[in-house]
Amino acid sequence: MVSAKKKLDLKNLVEEIDKYPVVGLLDMHKLPAKQLHQIKEQLRGRAVIKMVKKRVIMRALEASKKEDISKLEEKIQNQPAMLFSEGNPFELAQLIARSKTKAPAKAGDIAPYEIVVSAGPTSLPPGPAIGELQRAKIKAGVEGDKIVVKEDSVVAKEGDVIDANLADLLSKLDIEPMEISLNLLAIWDEGMVFGKDILFIPKEHYIGQLQSGYASAFNLAINIGHLTKDTVPGLLVKAHQEAKALVSEAGIITKETVGIVLAKASAQADALKVHVKEKPTEEAAEEKEKEAAAEAKEEVEKKKEEVEPAPEQPEEVQKKEGKE
Repeated sequence: MVSAKKKLDLKNLVEEIDKYPVVGLLDMHKLPAKQLHQIKEQLRGRAVIKMVKKRVIMRALEASKKEDISKLEEKIQNQPAMLFSEGNPFELAQLIARSKTKAPAKAGDIAPYEIVVSAGPTSLPPGPAIGELQRAKIKAGVEGDKIVVKEDSVVAKEGDVIDANLADLLSKLDIEPMEISLNLLAIWDEGMVFGKDILFIPKEHYIGQLQSGYASAFNLAINIGHLTKDTVPGLLVKAHQEAKALVSEAGIITKETVGIVLAKASAQADALKVHVKEKPTEEAAEEKEKEAAAEAKEEVEKKKEEVEPAPEQPEEVQKKEGKE
């Protein structure tokens, strides 16, 4: 027979489920009470955590009037608890992800980062603890009534498995290397159940996807000429550029294309010069022929002068020269 207390607990839980627009499911397995209290303080005013037995949770979900909220039953694991909020599910998940508290390491835990025992005084009195520190390769000594670590010492690297001896030593040194947070399994919101694989994706990822989708849609609209208030400026610019390119290709001169047309014509002329040899004009050819003929005639005259003997003088001139 169901006790009055259990009936009341079930009734109160159903009322809580129907009251809040966002209902979440948690797994509290191995969550220390101290850390749970700290996390609750961090979530104060944003979310409410209610510890209830698994059977009561299942019955409350089935009794709730909310659409498809019973699907949360499929997400129940280990030691479940309920979470209630009025905020956005994804913002709530990010808040929970940031709501981490420190906790002591236990045997078998994986070091989340490089664990360093810093130099300085400890709270340990002289005694067997000195041997424990030395076995962990930590240089230490006694000063007054306390053990003092002489220099910084790395006792575990990121990813190392922490054994029982090291876990005990870190606890004695008040070093809490582990981080604990709530294990949020799923959230119901407006008839939909979001699993942890979706909830903890950073919002920047979704923003990036939206920006990428917008850019793709915008480019498609521009390419197909679809008119909207967003694409009109881009389409006008595109049309202007295409018209300018067409007019320039056709060689039509306007105040915008004159520079392009002239530059194109100059480039084409330069390209032709490489392949075409210049041919002399008709006048230049005739002038060249005349110069060549004159040079040839002059050369012939020179050769004649070198070959022909000097002309004989008249007899009277010879006699006169003899008398003299």
